[in-house]
Amino acid sequence: MSPYIIRQKFELSKKDRQSLKKHASFLIWFTGLSGSGKSTLANAVEVRLHELGVHTYPLDGDNIRDGINKNLKFSPEDRDENIRRVAEISKLFVDAGLVVLGSFISPFAKSREEIKEIVGAENFVEVFLNTSLEECERRDVKGLYKKARNGEIPSFTGISSPYEAPENPDVVIKTEELTVDEAADKVMAYISTKLALNE
Repeated sequence: MSPYIIRQKFELSKKDRQSLKKHASFLIWFTGLSGSGKSTLANAVEVRLHELGVHTYPLDGDNIRDGINKNLKFSPEDRDENIRRVAEISKLFVDAGLVVLGSFISPFAKSREEIKEIVGAENFVEVFLNTSLEECERRDVKGLYKKARNGEIPSFTGISSPYEAPENPDVVIKTEELTVDEAADKVMAYISTKLALNE
């Protein structure tokens, strides 16, 4: 850090903001192959949280790349920077007292560990959508797998670039076996106690 940067200290803390909202704040990180159902599940969980009066904000891969990260490409370095920026944004939102729902392929274990370090392990919930490549290709919601198979997209996760599955995720969702509602139930069951404020 530059010696000319001095962090400003504010009177209100994360705990103060959480107290106002009456719930804890943390990041729920949905990871899996393209087409695994990350955004769909994050949306369903956010609706459930909203109905409970929980303050939330979703961060989604395509939306982020269409805005704050529009200058980044898909090289390994840019992919790392994409995730680093998202982690820093998530950290700010968690500090603001929100439950953040991040939906990103985030194929590398190292990157996901860095996210956990940035936001704090106590503020990180990893949800792995364990959907087979065959099923993701069958869905091919955005037509990306077809383009990747035709060589139009280089370094595409699952085809020409690896996906490193989490070894110890907090929640594993097998989307080929569960409905969206059942999957959302599973995530909500895990985070229910985490939402409570520690007085």
